[in-house]
Amino acid sequence: MRTIFLDRDGVINRNRARGDYVKTWEEFEFLPGVLDAIARLTKAGYRLLVVTNQACIGKGIVSWTTIHEIHARMMQLIAESGGHIEAVLCCPHREEVGCECRKPAPGLLLQAHREYQVDLGQAILVGDSVRDVQTATALRIPAIMVLSGVGRVTDLGFAPLPCRMANDLAHAAQLILDGAVLPPEQMAALPLSVKNERFY
Repeated sequence: MRTIFLDRDGVINRNRARGDYVKTWEEFEFLPGVLDAIARLTKAGYRLLVVTNQACIGKGIVSWTTIHEIHARMMQLIAESGGHIEAVLCCPHREEVGCECRKPAPGLLLQAHREYQVDLGQAILVGDSVRDVQTATALRIPAIMVLSGVGRVTDLGFAPLPCRMANDLAHAAQLILDGAVLPPEQMAALPLSVKNERFY
């Protein structure tokens, strides 16, 4: 079964102001169309896992307990809307720690492979930043960058392409369901040095 990795902030929920974090459930706001998009992907047979950097934990701004509570309520509302998130994998570290799990390092994807037997050769990642695209490219996984978060069209010049672009998760879901994402076997055949190809 194919797997879709979803970034959280900017893909599932609205980003807070620059430098701020979602610190409580009251600050968590689903982006338009997200619940329906996740339900459609679930019904189509995709496994969905969230992979998210949450440096707010390492900075002492938000506790692990609060993050778990936010994710539990997020998953509950998604389930009530007909979707299913199998797991939320989270890096709590500050950037300067240099860990292997903070995106763009691929540690969270490798964790999903180990703990949830995710076939990385049959996966897609949807994120809202160059960092997310770099995470996917490190393991030759197709990526979609959405513009509902911090991602901008101009970021393509800095991304290790190929990747697709979408307006938001609903648009990304449609691309996936239409088979309009670069197939994993083609992605695997590309050299990691590819910079100039555009798939959007």
